Amino acid sequence: MSIAFSFFTPPSSLSPSKSVPSFSLSPPSLRLRLPLPPLRRPTDRPFSLRSTGGGVGGGYFGGHGGGGHGGGGGGDEDFNERKNEAIMVVAAAGRSLESVPADLAAAIKEGKIPAAVVTRFLELEKSAFFRWLLQYAGFRERLLADDLFLAKVAMECGVGVFTKTAAEYDRRRENFFKEIEIVFADVVMAIIADFMLVYLPAPTVALRPPLTLGAGPIAKFFHGCPDNAFQVALSGTSYSLLQRVGAMVRNGTKLFAVGTASSLVGTAVTNALINAKKAVDKSSDVEIENVPILSTSAAYGVYMAVSSNLRYQVLAGIIEQRILEPLLHQHKLMLSAICFAVRTGNTYLGSLLWVDYARWVGVQ
Repeated sequence: MSIAFSFFTPPSSLSPSKSVPSFSLSPPSLRLRLPLPPLRRPTDRPFSLRSTGGGVGGGYFGGHGGGGHGGGGGGDEDFNERKNEAIMVVAAAGRSLESVPADLAAAIKEGKIPAAVVTRFLELEKSAFFRWLLQYAGFRERLLADDLFLAKVAMECGVGVFTKTAAEYDRRRENFFKEIEIVFADVVMAIIADFMLVYLPAPTVALRPPLTLGAGPIAKFFHGCPDNAFQVALSGTSYSLLQRVGAMVRNGTKLFAVGTASSLVGTAVTNALINAKKAVDKSSDVEIENVPILSTSAAYGVYMAVSSNLRYQVLAGIIEQRILEPLLHQHKLMLSAICFAVRTGNTYLGSLLWVDYARWVGVQ
């Protein structure tokens, strides 16, 4: 029953020039019809990555991630939608879940990844080289999160030699050739470490299986942390602030080990070159001292865990994934060029910081 407005003619005692409004109840047959907006099917919504730590979100899989709170009621619907659409992508390619890696198949069944991730996997598999790399879980998780991951590895290692050498010359100037052995050690350490500096902080699509029931609380905590502290979470997942801090700590520990090991190799090679030079050129007036192996290795490990860890996490998780990728995701050539420029500058800055730090702690 709806409410209607009506006007009635007053009795003659009232002024005939005026009408008095009144309210009356209309019969049920009279209904107020309002236009309703068209309903949209769930499949009309693009897949996106969701930003869960505040800030500007970016998405590798269509659309921009945005901060927000997931609704409790729509969780099951989103889960089923992701699962069904991912399975449909596999079926449309004439494949079965048994033909894809076990961790990827499990993630599809659990509704953890959108169809766009599966599409990227199938596209990458068309290349024999990428098909070989996708056999390894670490490369698979990183290539599915960023199709330019391998290009960034090549950028980092390719420019590493030139930028490290240029930075060494800028700091040492007239002592560059007198200290060429130390320069060589720094370049060797940098080349060994460059790959890991791209690999470890790179954003990933987490496909790792759940831990066993006997896993301790520390292992469970770090298992749930992202690989990059600033990376955008896939839609349907989220990372707490503590988990993002845990990503910094975990990567810092790994980079400390990488830095220490690479420095051990670099300084050992340097000392071998110094001793060989002493044996050949005994008439030289300049006495070249051996590089202290243990102190230099420990210092480089700390530098990698603190300076390199923070710089590369910010570079991969904020500058590239949250800023450059959302702006230029349809212009891959321009995106690659800008990433190359930014990574070159970051590598050069790291070389300058290392020389200053090494002199400050007294290892050079």
